[in-house]
Amino acid sequence: MSTSTITQTPVRDAGQSRTAWILFLVMSLVAGAAIPSQGRINSALAAETADPFLAALISFAVGLVLMLVIVAATPRGRATMRRVRPALAAGEVRWWYLLAGCLGGYLVLTQSLTIGMIGVAVFTVAVVTGQTLGGMLWDRVGLGPGGRKRLSPLRMIGAILTVLAVLWTVSPQLGADHGGPEWLLLVILPLLAGVGSSAQQALNGRQSAAYGGPIPGTLINFIAGTAVLLVAYLIKLGVGGVGEALPTAGWYYLGGPMGCVFIGLGAVLVTRVGVLLAAMGMIAGQLIGSLLLDLIIPAPGSVVTTATVLGTLLTLVAVVVASLPDGRASRRRGAGH
Repeated sequence: MSTSTITQTPVRDAGQSRTAWILFLVMSLVAGAAIPSQGRINSALAAETADPFLAALISFAVGLVLMLVIVAATPRGRATMRRVRPALAAGEVRWWYLLAGCLGGYLVLTQSLTIGMIGVAVFTVAVVTGQTLGGMLWDRVGLGPGGRKRLSPLRMIGAILTVLAVLWTVSPQLGADHGGPEWLLLVILPLLAGVGSSAQQALNGRQSAAYGGPIPGTLINFIAGTAVLLVAYLIKLGVGGVGEALPTAGWYYLGGPMGCVFIGLGAVLVTRVGVLLAAMGMIAGQLIGSLLLDLIIPAPGSVVTTATVLGTLLTLVAVVVASLPDGRASRRRGAGH
């Protein structure tokens, strides 16, 4: 082998790693930013219909219709859908992986049921804490497609920084009128929803790896989530009756497409970097998306302060720290050679 080849290989590898990291960051930010956009749209739809259950159901149903169109209209969609049955028959995908969308439906219901009583800030902290804890847990037990991943010190530090950054970001909106077992229960619900959300991404990653793409898993997610929300809405309908008429403006129905972006990109990210790092990257995207929305289209009660900006930037630092190479693992690989 020539000297030029030897000297050029590390440079090429470094360039590829840098490109892959930039791609990961961009995908994470886009996937994460879809969530506050979806939340803003669904909140407006819930206000217009006077029915948060109906708004959540409409969001999932629109996403389901969009995914059906994508599957029917694209060769890639049809090809990957044909791999679902063989993957189930071969055991690459267990039947219960197909229920991952129920966890997404639970998250949307939790949002509808608790935000009005605990506030957006507390809800955000609870969900993000759950996503971070869940990311560490599911990576450790190997629920994602990459199998078990060791929780390196850098990943632990990054996870702690993420939770602290989110707490700092929403600190201007945190009130002092909390307490009591009822309030604690309402906080536990979104915390569990965050843990479930990271499990949903892990299972979606497994499906994406088995099918050769995220389209089938995303479609199946919307089928399961729509079914759960339909049952919840029918129960609510029997108790509380029908809400107001549906709005006619098209933008009220864009929450479903935002969910497609989050679920589809999230499945790809989990396949490449694991559950924890994907969750942290998307959390950074959520905060950046929320910050941009509050600056460009401020909602009533939104607050943008120095803590909001610096806390958001700290989430990016946390992602960088968590994505740094594990020095001990590198040394072991070097010793093996």
